Amino acid sequence: MKLQIGNVKMANNLILAPMAGVTDPPFRRLCREQGCGLLYTEMVSAKAILYNNRNTKELLQVGEEERPIAVQLFGSDPEIVSEMAARIEEGPYDIIDLNMGCPVPKVVNNGEGSALMRDPGLVERLLSSLTRKVKKPVTVKFRKGFDETQINAVEIARIAEACGVSAVAVHGRTRQQFYSGRADWDMIRQVKDAVKIPVIGNGDIFSPEDAKRMLEETGCDGLMIARGARGNPWIFKRIQHYLETGELLPLPDKDELCQMILRHARMQAELKGELFGMKEMRKHIAWYTAGLPHSASLRRRCNTVESLSGLEELLKS
Repeated sequence: MKLQIGNVKMANNLILAPMAGVTDPPFRRLCREQGCGLLYTEMVSAKAILYNNRNTKELLQVGEEERPIAVQLFGSDPEIVSEMAARIEEGPYDIIDLNMGCPVPKVVNNGEGSALMRDPGLVERLLSSLTRKVKKPVTVKFRKGFDETQINAVEIARIAEACGVSAVAVHGRTRQQFYSGRADWDMIRQVKDAVKIPVIGNGDIFSPEDAKRMLEETGCDGLMIARGARGNPWIFKRIQHYLETGELLPLPDKDELCQMILRHARMQAELKGELFGMKEMRKHIAWYTAGLPHSASLRRRCNTVESLSGLEELLKS
């Protein structure tokens, strides 16, 4: 199933969610190779772009082979967010996305991320300012609501559509839930019923069967995969194959898993230097090996590895 957002056409409707500290260029490239239709950068602070923050320049780095890709901004000042979106618009990004889903306290306490859901008037000012200032498609990712007393995903989706936003992504949890409990897919269906623009469903897609069930239960246009992709770039290939044929591809065997970890590590080392790249790989290795026999001892040993050759030796053992 193909998906189009504004004038941006994707090979399919499978999307890698923006995840801070996870969706960097190496991981994005691996997901693209496995069939992901649309990538997202890690979230980038509009204020940090304004002040030319060095780390932010790294977050904004994107290769041509990653396109189509969305750059995700967060902020709460309509003028700063829209001006910074316009400043980076000529970069190698196909879509400009506004983050209204991040539940992290330091972001929420600043009135950004999912805190925006408490102020629909501000959401309207932010989104109308964005769509006025940039020509590329604007999207927005938000949650079911801020907490159980403020369930307003449908209202936010209608505001987004009225402001000229090209698509919305809905995570079926409140900010209060963070990532606990079950995602409310019925809320995604309600949003789908309320607007005509594409609706992307997000939350609890960990397998090809989950993906098919979300499509059937919500009628959503796109599937955004977050935690289900960590240590599992194959999920995109497996979902696409299952949706097209009804056949479940097997999970990768040990050799394929080791080859993917090594490839990922080499890409990290090339981008960030060997020492820092290996440190960065530790969390990824924990995700790649979760649930495997003796994985706890492998993770412990990986936490002391500081070179590619050391990692290769460890994976051979």
